[in-house]
Amino acid sequence: MSAVTPSNEDNFVGLPLDDTESSAGSDSGRLLYNNTDQTDVENAMMTNEENCSPNDDGHDDGHDDGGKKLTWGRGIIQDFRTTVGTHWCKEMSNFSLKTIGVSIFIFFAAVAPAITFGAVYAKSTNNNMGAIEMLTATAWNGIFYGIIGGMPMMINGATGPVLAIQTVIYEMSRNMDIPFLTLNAWTGLWLGFLLALAAFVDLNRIMHHLSRFTDEIFASLIASIFILDAIGNPFNKIGVAWYFVPSHDSHDAYENDPNYDWLNTAFLSLIVMVGTCSTAFFLRNIKHGRFFPNQTIRNLICDFAVFISLITWVLVANVLFSSVKTEKLNVPDTFAPTFQCCDVSCATSWPADCPDIAEPFGRRPWLVDLGDLNGKQWAPFFAIVPALLAFILVFLDDGITWHLINKSFPLKHGEAYNYDSLVIAFLIVANSIIGLPWLVASTVPSVIHVQAMAEKNDKGRVTKVIETRLTHILIHGLILASIFALGLLRMIPVPVLYGVFLFMGIASLATNEFWHRFKMLFMQPSRLPEVPYTKYVPLRKQHLLTGIQIFIFILLTIFRSVKVVAIAFPVIIKLCIPVRMFCLPKIFTEEELALLDGEDEEIDEVVDRFQKEGGHSVRRPDQDGPSAFDYTAGDNEHDGLGAVLRHRTRSERRLTYPTHEEEKRDVKILPK
Repeated sequence: MSAVTPSNEDNFVGLPLDDTESSAGSDSGRLLYNNTDQTDVENAMMTNEENCSPNDDGHDDGHDDGGKKLTWGRGIIQDFRTTVGTHWCKEMSNFSLKTIGVSIFIFFAAVAPAITFGAVYAKSTNNNMGAIEMLTATAWNGIFYGIIGGMPMMINGATGPVLAIQTVIYEMSRNMDIPFLTLNAWTGLWLGFLLALAAFVDLNRIMHHLSRFTDEIFASLIASIFILDAIGNPFNKIGVAWYFVPSHDSHDAYENDPNYDWLNTAFLSLIVMVGTCSTAFFLRNIKHGRFFPNQTIRNLICDFAVFISLITWVLVANVLFSSVKTEKLNVPDTFAPTFQCCDVSCATSWPADCPDIAEPFGRRPWLVDLGDLNGKQWAPFFAIVPALLAFILVFLDDGITWHLINKSFPLKHGEAYNYDSLVIAFLIVANSIIGLPWLVASTVPSVIHVQAMAEKNDKGRVTKVIETRLTHILIHGLILASIFALGLLRMIPVPVLYGVFLFMGIASLATNEFWHRFKMLFMQPSRLPEVPYTKYVPLRKQHLLTGIQIFIFILLTIFRSVKVVAIAFPVIIKLCIPVRMFCLPKIFTEEELALLDGEDEEIDEVVDRFQKEGGHSVRRPDQDGPSAFDYTAGDNEHDGLGAVLRHRTRSERRLTYPTHEEEKRDVKILPK
């Protein structure tokens, strides 16, 4: 089981193991990727990349204006020109074997949550939406977005907060005696209008006020959902741990089988989940190993790591342990709307609302009747109320995910916040009219997609990302094909997919600095990784920021998981922005915030300024004494060894640097 613990994840991605366990060495970059490698890749790409059309204004980024307000509508045009208009042909033609491997991996990572969410939607909306509707929405939205979307590395999908919003709409429809699909459609129309309006007036410039503070909390929340859903979510009966409960629903299907043993099923499910996850990590790490004849084979194994692991453990569960029953995916029998009608009006659901009828009259039509208001002509105007709440959630959910993947990885094909808001608005409107769930940017699949398409050096640091539309189209093309091959999906044990979820959750944390600082709470101070904020920011300030993020993370978890307050979830996310902008500057200095929460350019600027001012400080607890601190002076003539200052006590650990007089009086110059 140790192969998949978070403490071992640094062997695979993020910081190399020797960086976290050695106090020697220096790294002026962040945890995500090496800045020097990035610069080399940027230069190579600028030299070698051939675009389909030139970028007239010379920008790679649709928001190079630094977040300044653009003329209404101009942001959409600029986004289109700098992304789709510039890189579309290259993104549609850069096919490789990695494209196939990543597409198969993300397909399984996307189809399982789609079916699961579909089942939850069916329970929450009285079968008005179900697994077929979710698979259909995921497939056609993904293909459409993959062709014309502005940031194709982003994956759309179902999320818990959106499910909560649509569940609230269902409860409203019941209380007001209005057909759910009609009220949901009008809400979706208003939501689409608000998203389009936000794109037109460049409201997405707000996203430039986001920092890693908000990004990391939100990404950690989504990653925790994947991990909890794999291990055992205490808020719903999902995860391997629930197999150890005899009364769990998964055991009901075999209650009449005398040979069924729920404990054997539970242990096999645990082994299969851990085996799927650990095998995927092991195979992915082969890329930088010594085995196999050449690097081409190692790269191929790495690209297909998750797929190989999945197939292996499906065979283990279904062939080697065929006598032990495991839970299988519960997929529909046919491609048709989930809602079955009691009569010709199709106002009631069979069999829940008419148990005395032997057979359903038929299924609901695909198109929603917008005029079916049950005499409540004011309902279309009332729908703007839930639409406003949904707008806050969708706007922030999309924006945070887009911001996260663009700022955490060296993506070079530009941003398209306004243009993609317009695309998402169209998709939500179309889904509402057809009676399908709303899909938004899904954080963990998006991060995993980018990571899977990334090129890393031998230390596991990202140096380049292959930005392509082909994986996006293939992933959702496979989902579309699966709708017509539902029998094959039933062969996949659910614990295998839990292993994929666990892999995705752990892997996505590797580039999350909130997670790395959380682990530092349990590290020996003298063994902290050598990064700028551990060199220049007092340890108590590092832990203080981590504590604030933990508090907000717990608050978000509560608001997401408790149905009574779930509708306020988007408001809590929005509050992260003013907390970062107005509260944290009162607690931390500008330099501390830049080092803890700034972009690479800000970090480099602060470090350079400290070095020029005589700091060049490596503020790290000395192993020889509990109150001793090392400060290395910044004189280049000493080749980085400089001078060591040892007179500051524990109460004086703050962001200060020795003056020239202190150096002359208290500092002993080390020999070369």
